[in-house]
Amino acid sequence: MNQPSSARVAAVDVGASSGRVMVGAVSAEAVQLDEAHRFANGPVRVSGTLHWDILSVYRGVLEGLRAAGHGGALDAVGIDTWAVDYGLLDSTGALLGNPVHYRDGRTDGVMAKVLAQAGADRVYAVTGVQFLPFNTAYQLAAASGTPQLAAAERLLLVPDLLAHWLSGAEVAELTNASTTQLLDVVQRQWSTELLAELGIPPRLLPGLVEPGERIGELQPDVLDDTGLAGPVPVVAVGSHDTASAVVGVPAESDRFAYISCGTWSLVGVELSRPVLTDASRQANFTNELGVDGTVRYLRNVMGLWLLQESVRTWQAEGLTIDLPTLLARAAQVQPFAALVDPDDARFLPPGNQPGRVRDFCEQTGQRPPGSPPEVVRCIVDSLALAHRRAVRQAQGLSGRDVEVIHVVGGGARNALLCQLTADACGLPVVAGPVEATALGNALVQARSLGVLRGGLADLRRLLVRTQDLVTYRPRGTQAAWDAAERRVFA
Repeated sequence: MNQPSSARVAAVDVGASSGRVMVGAVSAEAVQLDEAHRFANGPVRVSGTLHWDILSVYRGVLEGLRAAGHGGALDAVGIDTWAVDYGLLDSTGALLGNPVHYRDGRTDGVMAKVLAQAGADRVYAVTGVQFLPFNTAYQLAAASGTPQLAAAERLLLVPDLLAHWLSGAEVAELTNASTTQLLDVVQRQWSTELLAELGIPPRLLPGLVEPGERIGELQPDVLDDTGLAGPVPVVAVGSHDTASAVVGVPAESDRFAYISCGTWSLVGVELSRPVLTDASRQANFTNELGVDGTVRYLRNVMGLWLLQESVRTWQAEGLTIDLPTLLARAAQVQPFAALVDPDDARFLPPGNQPGRVRDFCEQTGQRPPGSPPEVVRCIVDSLALAHRRAVRQAQGLSGRDVEVIHVVGGGARNALLCQLTADACGLPVVAGPVEATALGNALVQARSLGVLRGGLADLRRLLVRTQDLVTYRPRGTQAAWDAAERRVFA
């Protein structure tokens, strides 16, 4: 049977603030992305609980597939989203309420109770996942005893839930499953030991699939709603958006670190096996599974969330904010005038981040930043420092040498952050592609269809040849960054 020479695929990429359906035209010589549809995605607070409006998200996916179909037939669909959040289905397959948002306060204090019971060292030795208060394991512990969980027959992580509605399949894609803190990272299977320890019925968790597997086809009602002509396969991709983003890193060797920079900065290296040492646990690094049997060894940094929420706060106060202008003005502000730890727990919930930045500075004996440019410079300097710390820790803990840092995602557009990250780390930063997640999603689909062959290195060579990239060189200011790091992380 002859292999197809090209494919037209829909890469559904849903983030914490918006989603989009991108059409990828892929061949062995070229890859081109076009946005078919973009839709808003934001939390909704109901009776004190922060939820995702998952039906609105699904409607956006359907509208995107309809728009994608206007340009021609689709050869496949793949979905990636954020991690850890889930929907619960009853015995009829009906959704038992809107998924709860990971920034909701229901997990406050839960992680400490779970780890006191199960043992942090044992949990890490099995899962390799960093301890974050919103991990799926703690969300389920917080939901223990609720009527909704008692009635549930199946748990589907958000990308798997959307794929279920499209195709009827009930599966758990491996890269996202590995973020739950319920998966044995060495065996690459659900941990029956931890499930029993936490009182989670194994029947809740579906069978696991690898990226690249075809899990089904668009159902007849979906074809009717979108106007697409079937059959259209639904392909499991790296359904955790960071897993797809790492596929989309245009690396030319294995000596690279990546920063998938958006609402979060996911900072790490790509390995062939997990790092489960006690030093790794104490540094709170995570071992999440990637495409082709890889391990994404990384640390979550709060990321551009601080900047996004600051802009939202200022706009709510009636200020007119143009982000490029604001960043240009921030570049003129004295560096290191004020610094914060971006991972301080106060910055996790939605709210007045400029006020929280000022509170942090006052409590640490610094002069608080006043104007928006001063607040932005404080945030960007602090993020660059956090990137430096995470890259250096990743090298030391994994033994992987790093010669270049790739910044992908929306943060690749932020020239100030990219340059300061290069300065802070003392390494060149290659920025781009901005659409690394959708590209990684599309490339895995195209390989599943037989259009592309080979491993990750082959996929990445295609990106090196076809994507616009910008390189930032370090400007030799390591002594200043050393002093700044001691102020924040000493």
